[in-house]
Amino acid sequence: MSHSENSHGSSAPPLKMGLAIPDSKLCMWLFLGTEIMFFTAFIGSYIVLRLGSPGWPSDPKDTHILVLAGGINTFVLILSSYLVVLSHEAMIEKNYRKAWNFMAGTMALAFVFLGIKSVEYYGKFEHDIVPGHIAENDEQALQKLVREFDSSRVSLLNAIVPGDDDVNKKTSKLSTGPDEGEAAFDPAMVTAYKKLDKSYGELKDAVRGEKIALHVGVDHEINPEIVSRLEAMRSDEQIAPYFHVHDPHPMVYGNVFASTYFLMTGFHAIHVVVGMILFGIVLLQGSKLDGKWIDFVENSGLYWHFVDLVWIFLFPLLYIVDFS
Repeated sequence: MSHSENSHGSSAPPLKMGLAIPDSKLCMWLFLGTEIMFFTAFIGSYIVLRLGSPGWPSDPKDTHILVLAGGINTFVLILSSYLVVLSHEAMIEKNYRKAWNFMAGTMALAFVFLGIKSVEYYGKFEHDIVPGHIAENDEQALQKLVREFDSSRVSLLNAIVPGDDDVNKKTSKLSTGPDEGEAAFDPAMVTAYKKLDKSYGELKDAVRGEKIALHVGVDHEINPEIVSRLEAMRSDEQIAPYFHVHDPHPMVYGNVFASTYFLMTGFHAIHVVVGMILFGIVLLQGSKLDGKWIDFVENSGLYWHFVDLVWIFLFPLLYIVDFS
């Protein structure tokens, strides 16, 4: 009698090894485990930085954090997770057209999320809330102001005197006039440049000689002299298109804040894009979507739930909670 037969002559049931879970789902859970450790390190580091940095910027007027935009994005992601669940349920019911529609809705909401996030990022760049660009004290703010005045001055000069010559040669040409055969310089723009150049020179000398303070008075307001210079440049129609100078506003720990914000939200946005690629693969099947895709849809849903869960942690941490 063989080992595979019992005393009654019947075959023994085959041995089943491993877990009662598809390999693809097991791989997804293992992958999500590594992702959990990855984002836990991010979030933990952020909390340590916040707790160890008294004076961390938290005023939305300084940080340009849009709490409403973050709240809308939270709702968008939660709704998208619900649609993923409905898509998977439709796959189980073999209603593949319905599953495709729900997946398309999830993809649309993902685009909405990235669109809102793009608006937030644009606001940060518009106000120069960018790592390495933020002045963290009055001295740095004044130096940045001078650099931006100089950059605006050069931009206007390049508009008046085109070509590849350096700034000194263009300045000299502005005094002597265009070369033979070249178009005459716009007199209004030349006058505007001289006005901007004079203001830049006065500001640079005042900052270098420490003759001007950024804040004055008991209320610690921005120096009226600086405010008037900015208003004069911005009100000049010839200068304004080339005058890209931000209001001087030092922000303690501003660069660390900007670095952590873009790092955490940026990595999350990358994960959103990866999820959209997974959904796109499903949507590309169109009318060919059938039962063999059910595990793929389920695993994509697991990944998307994780992405949503990460945002549910990031939103209060970055937008709401005040650690002070």
